[in-house]
Amino acid sequence: MARKFLYLMAVLIVMVIAGLFAFRMFGPQLMRVAFVPSAQFERLPGVNSGVYKNANMWLARPDKPGNPALWTPSGEKPAANPQAVMFFIHPTSYLDRTSWNAPLADNVANDRAALFLRGQASAFNASAAIWAPRYRQATFGAFFTGQAEAQQALDLAYGDVSAAFDEFLREIGPDRPIILAGHSQGALHLIRLLRERVAGKPIARRIVAAYAVGWPISRSTDLPVLGLPECSAADQTGCILSWQSFAEPADPSLILDTFDVSTGLNGAPRKGSAMICTNPITGTPDASAPATANLGTLVPSTDMKTATLVAGGLPARCDGRGFLLIGPPPAQIGQYVLPGNNYHVFDYSLFWGNVRADAARRLAAFDKK
Repeated sequence: MARKFLYLMAVLIVMVIAGLFAFRMFGPQLMRVAFVPSAQFERLPGVNSGVYKNANMWLARPDKPGNPALWTPSGEKPAANPQAVMFFIHPTSYLDRTSWNAPLADNVANDRAALFLRGQASAFNASAAIWAPRYRQATFGAFFTGQAEAQQALDLAYGDVSAAFDEFLREIGPDRPIILAGHSQGALHLIRLLRERVAGKPIARRIVAAYAVGWPISRSTDLPVLGLPECSAADQTGCILSWQSFAEPADPSLILDTFDVSTGLNGAPRKGSAMICTNPITGTPDASAPATANLGTLVPSTDMKTATLVAGGLPARCDGRGFLLIGPPPAQIGQYVLPGNNYHVFDYSLFWGNVRADAARRLAAFDKK
């Protein structure tokens, strides 16, 4: 499992890097040609939550054989009977331009999504039973165009996520603590889920924490409508964590150029606003931490046959508008980096050990309430 996980992850990363490198070198027009679907958006019907009664509609759920979210590096084990439950929304794994949304049965996209669960959601398996739905995610190219079809594709994807969340809530019952998490496109859908399904609702009292990682959240124009505050303390519960990882020298212009011309969730311009930056090593905002405090980065072996949890390898500090800086590029994973020294693909795995400890700490604090 580990060999397949790391090998295919490398292939996926190379594909994404190649695309983003082309964007940096040749501009948005080439990216639109390479990735944006030329087909008309297909107005597919939404799914109701009953569809998610079928175990095959989940990449991960506690009773699913071969659950990829149960993967752990040597020395770590998932909890046998975790008290909490997690709803995890995976990042973009569909790269095809023949459709604006991934078919639910697309084996290639589902296999890639399972790889992301092994490297990301697995950090939480000592604290929570993990549920991660298949959903008709928007294709990679939807993020490189302002066409109306792109938002329609994201809306369709979110509809699936929301339906899966309904079934998740029915399955877990009315009392168990809930951890929410996502990455990249998954974090975007999580932000909407917080706004529409959690904010101002009784369920908000059950949220241990929400990890909306790899997507910018404006403190002034987005956070006020999400119903949960930014996490300000390492043992705070019912709050939001978010970070975007860059080595130095960092060039986040690809993110800022889009972010600064967009409108926040409260209708105000995001231009110039600060983003949530949680330091995953400390669990606090706008903080600095030395490499010695890093409990473990997932590092693949040179032959890509295994992964090792390496402690003390990377520092982290929040800086600027709200980006997480990790110092000079780490040699052991330096070949898989997006333009601008962006370590987006590794947002969770760089701090896998600390994310694991963070979830356990917040759950312990939640239990004492």
